[in-house]
Amino acid sequence: MSSGAWDAGWWVEGPWRRSGVAVVAGALPVLAFPGPAWWWLAYVALVPWILLARSAPTARRAAYDGWCGGFGFLLAVHNWLLPSLHVFIFLIAALLGVLWAPWGWLVRRLLGGLPSPGRCAAAMAVLPSAWLVVELVRSWQGLGGPWGMLGASQWQVEPALRLASVGGVWLLSWLVVAVNVAVAALIAVRAARLPAAASLLATAAATSAAWAWAPRPATEGTARIAVVQPGVVGGPRSVEDRFDREETLTRRLAGQDVDLIVWGESSVGRDLAARPDLARRLAALSRLTGADLLVNVDARRADRPGVYKSSVLIGPDGPTGERYDKMRLVPFGEYIPARSLLGWATSVGKAAGEDRHRGTEQVVMDAGHGLRIGPLVCFETAFPDMSRHLVDDGAGVLLGQSSTSTFQGSWAPEQHASLAALRAAETGRPMVHATLTGVSAVYGPDGQSLGPWLGTHADTAHVYDVPLARGVTPYVRHGDWAVRGALLVLASLGAVEGVRTLRPRRTGPEPLVRPARTVRGWPARPRH
Repeated sequence: MSSGAWDAGWWVEGPWRRSGVAVVAGALPVLAFPGPAWWWLAYVALVPWILLARSAPTARRAAYDGWCGGFGFLLAVHNWLLPSLHVFIFLIAALLGVLWAPWGWLVRRLLGGLPSPGRCAAAMAVLPSAWLVVELVRSWQGLGGPWGMLGASQWQVEPALRLASVGGVWLLSWLVVAVNVAVAALIAVRAARLPAAASLLATAAATSAAWAWAPRPATEGTARIAVVQPGVVGGPRSVEDRFDREETLTRRLAGQDVDLIVWGESSVGRDLAARPDLARRLAALSRLTGADLLVNVDARRADRPGVYKSSVLIGPDGPTGERYDKMRLVPFGEYIPARSLLGWATSVGKAAGEDRHRGTEQVVMDAGHGLRIGPLVCFETAFPDMSRHLVDDGAGVLLGQSSTSTFQGSWAPEQHASLAALRAAETGRPMVHATLTGVSAVYGPDGQSLGPWLGTHADTAHVYDVPLARGVTPYVRHGDWAVRGALLVLASLGAVEGVRTLRPRRTGPEPLVRPARTVRGWPARPRH
């Protein structure tokens, strides 16, 4: 075999078959995320995709393999959007899948054919860095945000959570891809065995060092925080009936010595300034329970034009004046990008009929009982920078308010709830993920679950004892240094390739004896 080991090309003859195999190979990592949550699969899930791209007959075909695999990956991790976007999800996945075309090209460039040990060693750093840059680009909210980042599949692995406190989910993605590259090289490239083994050893050493060195959050005291989850409420009076149900569940918390009560996203469907009767009922609940309420209002504002999703803090006298308007909206869910061009999406799915308006800044609220809370709304819990900035501004507890009622029968609720574990571990602060219909969950400052998940069929109010923490994690202090490192690696590769391209080739004198002509591949007889 030309590479000195195993080759993937023989079982994907034909461009269409090869493209189909690439789509399936790209989709394979979805099994590492909730619901299946086979976190261990993430460390080998990219291997078939890598083996396919390195065996591509041309650089262009390797780029196509990257594109098709990216299409499969995005379609798989966003499969729960199919009932809402219908055929449009295929178009989005195809467009964003192009981001992986350069990654596929790099796989062949560094691991294809008979690579030298130097090329193999470069692959161990370049390919994870290139993957990280792809995740960085697609994490822009206008392109769908950082849903399904490969490192997020490790949310339940304690050593991985320790690494998240050092470099965030970015570092986890880099290391997961690095392990996949090393495994693929061990399988397929004989010359890469030493660099691949060294890469695996370095990964193990880095994980061990982070485990021993990274500071652990110092806990001091606890807060009793209640999550109110009303479950699915339908019918023509769903807004009013949901409020009534949440009110009933909250009354059950009287006498339980709670410090804060959290309702889910869109838990209040009317603007409180326009409906003072609802504000009075919420204030009465605060007096009854002895705790502030954090509700989420999804309604047209009375004081300004447009519809906002807002976290509003309610005290015993009514709204306290502390309010956070959601800043990062879900494309096609809460607004249509370039609506004049793409507005037809509303006719083929459940895309937003009217664009929501954005807030302008994050807010840390004083909820009483010494609690300083940082609210995030739904989609925003996927963005590691938002929770990091809230903690840097003094938030002691992170609060995510969500609603996944549209996606009850999919993997989306579990996957969304798992993101809170990463945000907690990254920042060293506990995080509460409260939803209307599940899954609700609460995590301590080390990312470990603090109690039962409230599943999609739960209809309850549950109190969690949440340990509070102080101190600053390396990720909060230094930010996205793993991304900056990846960009530096790619810049170095570009510089090396540029120098190699521009360097003048050495030329020698014309040979004294011309090479013998060949006839049908055999040397011709010399003339005398």
